[in-house]
Amino acid sequence: MRLNRNLVLLTLFLLMGVATLLGVALGSVSVPLGQVAKILLSRLLSIGSNLSGVHETIIIHLRLPRVLTGALVGLSLALCGGVMQGIFRNPLADPYLLGIASGATAGAAAVIALGLETAPFALPGAAFLGGLLAVGIVYRIASTGRGGRLDNFTLILAGVALAALFSAFTMFFLYMAGERQRSGILFWVMGGLAGASWPYFYLLLPIVLLGGAGLWMFSRDLNALALGEEQAAHLGIEPGRLKKILLVIATLMTAASVSASGTIGFVGLIVPHALRITIGPDHRWLLPASALAGAIFLIFCDMAARIIRPPVELPVGMITALFGAPFFLYLLRRSQKGKIG
Repeated sequence: MRLNRNLVLLTLFLLMGVATLLGVALGSVSVPLGQVAKILLSRLLSIGSNLSGVHETIIIHLRLPRVLTGALVGLSLALCGGVMQGIFRNPLADPYLLGIASGATAGAAAVIALGLETAPFALPGAAFLGGLLAVGIVYRIASTGRGGRLDNFTLILAGVALAALFSAFTMFFLYMAGERQRSGILFWVMGGLAGASWPYFYLLLPIVLLGGAGLWMFSRDLNALALGEEQAAHLGIEPGRLKKILLVIATLMTAASVSASGTIGFVGLIVPHALRITIGPDHRWLLPASALAGAIFLIFCDMAARIIRPPVELPVGMITALFGAPFFLYLLRRSQKGKIG
């Protein structure tokens, strides 16, 4: 059964607001929702709040940039996951399919193992470059055919091989690192938003917004591509050129997201898959719905990581896997029984 698309988008917008407020309010030190609203409104309107300075510091300087960064990461991963599933016409495709996460993790692990993570933006910069390097190699391998055409099968196989190679580099750095560096690498591998800050948010914001707008602009073409490359060509679309554009944008967005949060799995897999079942395969609706749902999902998962065992913070990637893997298996089971879709 397909739900009304406008109603779904409206509901997701409302849930986004609720998730943001709860994400800012809850943590090892909880702040009443009323105070959260007053502090945010006072900052927005540039007036004094007359509330606890401690609470204002926690909200404005710690939790708000973390929640907003998490929203951008979730939005980006879910959006890119929807695009990847459309390009490869496979509901099991995700943003990490081409080795981006493994390359980014290896870059971050190298910086941590060498003790350079305290340098300004060294960690996200190395992760970003590592992700781009991995996908660049995959593109090069997959485009060696006539006319530089990208072959889906070769892309996937090359992505799997490069992911294994960069994972080996990560294990090497993990083995060679000291105890303190080893814990940092492990936390990066499992994903987390503990390092989120306003500078990271402002660096990520234009990449995600411009990239997301670019992907949505090609949503009609992506609908045609989902019918098959021959059918898309008959409709006046160049499948090879379209795939390259979409993959480049998705790569940049995914690499930027991983550079800010580490490897957080299942967001780009289950969110667009669930929305595809709920509202249909039309990417004009699927992409914005997936973006909102991905942001909401990651905000709630990060909130759970902070409140399950305070003051200890669990890796967010662990929470997304705990929720995502069973839910995805449930969707697959129902799909096989023909109860949905």
